[in-house]
Amino acid sequence: MEGLPTAEKVRRIKEAGFDGAETGIPADAKERRELGTLLKEAGLMLVAQQYSVGADGAAHARSFEEQYRRAAELRPSFVNSHTGRDIFPMAQNVLVFAAAAKLEKELGIVVAHEVHRGRVTFSTTTTMALIDAVPDVRLTADFSHWCCVHESLLEDQADSVKRAIARTYHVHARVGHAESPQVTDPRANEWHKELDAHLAWWQAIVDARKAAGAETLTICPEFGPPNYMTTLPGTGKPVADQWAINCWVKDFLKERLVL
Repeated sequence: MEGLPTAEKVRRIKEAGFDGAETGIPADAKERRELGTLLKEAGLMLVAQQYSVGADGAAHARSFEEQYRRAAELRPSFVNSHTGRDIFPMAQNVLVFAAAAKLEKELGIVVAHEVHRGRVTFSTTTTMALIDAVPDVRLTADFSHWCCVHESLLEDQADSVKRAIARTYHVHARVGHAESPQVTDPRANEWHKELDAHLAWWQAIVDARKAAGAETLTICPEFGPPNYMTTLPGTGKPVADQWAINCWVKDFLKERLVL
């Protein structure tokens, strides 16, 4: 929804039948207040999204805290975080997770750490090591990234996927394949195998959350714009309609998931 005024974004989200919005929290205090007011007036929940940055784990921890405290002003339902770096030793990444846990305890806003390329969770192997180091970590499951990293639909990594599902708090509903974290259009017949694989993972997450006694599970349809989305050579024109796909994913999951 790049380039649209905040009020227009909120209006479109509400009219399309979504229950909330997942978004970065503005650094500008006036823009933060505007966002909070618009979401409250529309009756939409807020998931705050943030991205830790810096040259090492300590810098990422400071970045995390700055963004988390900013988000806390709007009292989001929870924070979804891109945490740590794939190139850091695990001990450096654990510093960031320790800072997150301390802030959760102080301010009471849950953090879910997203499975994503470029982060400590970029692969199944590093994520399993993270779970070993931080057993109570909460994850945002976006297994489309793992499909790309491991060039597969993870058929030979069922145990790792199961461990991740057991710790999943939130879902990003993007469909990936062996060569990209995003298929061109999940409605197209050529991607039915990939869609079915992701749907099975999402259903397993629903089942795990129900078994754990959770009353709700949040899912964000998250097909992205270019360059996530493929474009036509020379024109930069997207090959599909991003907004239409995300609305379709919402409706598809309401129809197909057994809640």
